[in-house]
Amino acid sequence: MKNILVLCTGNSCRSQMAHGYLNQFANTKATIYSAGIETHGLNPGAVSIMQEDGIDITGHTSNNVTEYDNINFDFIITVCDHANENCPFIPSKNALRLHHNFFDPSKVEGTDEEKHAAFLKARNEIKDYCSNFVSEHL
Repeated sequence: MKNILVLCTGNSCRSQMAHGYLNQFANTKATIYSAGIETHGLNPGAVSIMQEDGIDITGHTSNNVTEYDNINFDFIITVCDHANENCPFIPSKNALRLHHNFFDPSKVEGTDEEKHAAFLKARNEIKDYCSNFVSEHL
């Protein structure tokens, strides 16, 4: 079984969505972890948009990457430029590091419809990425 870490700045939105999809797509092929270089708690918009697609992330917690120092990861996926550029050393032997800067829906201001559209856009991009990742790497 592979260990996969999804890393973002605050582990509240994009990394949580990726965590949910990787859990679904990888099934029993991998153990998925998500963390941030900071912890901001779960973003309600991320929870809501994932529920619309049948994925429940309400049980997820916002974790700091240092909590996983003892885990040897096979893959480390950064989902935002800030985390990629500021990621602390993660002591995993031979981990394949991948990066994709996903649009941050939590920064969108506007109407409820505009915010929903932003979360939907990010969710769909993350879903496609996670599906492709599992097909290519697991």
